[in-house]
Amino acid sequence: MERAELSQALLAWRRREAGDGRREPILISEPDPVRFMAAFAAAVAGDSDVFLCDPNWGVAEKAQVQELLKSKIENPKSKIARGWLMIPTGGSSGTMRHARHDQNTIAAAVQGFTQHFALLRVNAVGVLPLHHVSGFMAWMRCVLTGGEFRPLDWKRLETGELPELPAKPDGWVISLVPTQLERLLGSAAAVGWLRRFRMVLLGGAPAWPALLERAATLRLPLSFSYGMTETAAMVTALRPEEFLAGLRTSGTALPHFKVRVTAEETVSLEGDSVFRGYYPGWQDERHFLTGDLGRMDERGHLTILGRRDGVIISGGEKIQPAEIEAMLRSTGEFEDVVVVGIPDPEWGESVAVVYPANCHPDLAKVESLWREKYAAYKRPKHYVALGQWERGDSGKVDRTDLVRTVEIYLRNGGK
Repeated sequence: MERAELSQALLAWRRREAGDGRREPILISEPDPVRFMAAFAAAVAGDSDVFLCDPNWGVAEKAQVQELLKSKIENPKSKIARGWLMIPTGGSSGTMRHARHDQNTIAAAVQGFTQHFALLRVNAVGVLPLHHVSGFMAWMRCVLTGGEFRPLDWKRLETGELPELPAKPDGWVISLVPTQLERLLGSAAAVGWLRRFRMVLLGGAPAWPALLERAATLRLPLSFSYGMTETAAMVTALRPEEFLAGLRTSGTALPHFKVRVTAEETVSLEGDSVFRGYYPGWQDERHFLTGDLGRMDERGHLTILGRRDGVIISGGEKIQPAEIEAMLRSTGEFEDVVVVGIPDPEWGESVAVVYPANCHPDLAKVESLWREKYAAYKRPKHYVALGQWERGDSGKVDRTDLVRTVEIYLRNGGK
């Protein structure tokens, strides 16, 4: 038997049909980037649905996936070649969801990226997990343009292992979340290394003004962007030269997208990389109404104001957590911070500031700034230091879970 024959036999075995006539799905839960890429390449060669899974998921998350696989699929067999790639994303309720993508949505996103930044080939250093859309699309941009992709271990990079990168006509790109950028800015060697990149893409979570200004002072080629799992990552992006010229928006729309802001300030998107629904559901529309609030200026630059579903309503007044978080960051007293709304019997909700227990802010200083600059209704009622609290690899926090944790903490008298 030839090796090719064995390969075909194994492929036929993997394609066995489940009892309901569906192909057996393939789940990729691999922490090692090289093994992840090999597993994904093998999976794409078949015709099964492919699920990207976080290797750090616990029993509850894994159980959610198994329940999901038992669901009745809504897309007909005529659409089997589309929507086969499931990328995980967190819902506002805290329940895990998988956004459907395929070769067409991915290719559209890559083409829009290269046109927006005038790149022929994308060469990228990868430090974000490949099961997350930001890390996955960094790799896909290289694959579909014939560029080089170098996965690096973030912890080793953070401790100062900065690899020398060969010269490339299109240069190199790296994608970071704000907390990663902040840590690298503490090292002069890391700053010098970042300056050699054509672009430092920043996304995954809101960046605070002080971080952006520090990056600008250090002349880093930062590209602040806006995107999500449902759009195969980037929708708008600020070019590095615009950032260094002083702009602080999320940039203009990539060529494959139309972005508008509704009368209610909700960001509305239409483009070829819009997902095909949350598994097991299906949607044909190339339109997606987000839960984000935004503002569009006369130049077509988008500024994100916060999450509609994250709005805190206290005494009838609406409060955007992103605004409060930015103010707290600007004081220099918090290494990391998240603002959430806690149920309040008098006001409906009250503002709670959550930060890691190893941070020791001068709260008197913070309170004095509140009195000077902001309306009283925005003033935090609770400051909560949590010992086990941290952001995930994507830079995001599960706010629903955090609210529950804070409620328990406050009921127990701060213990």
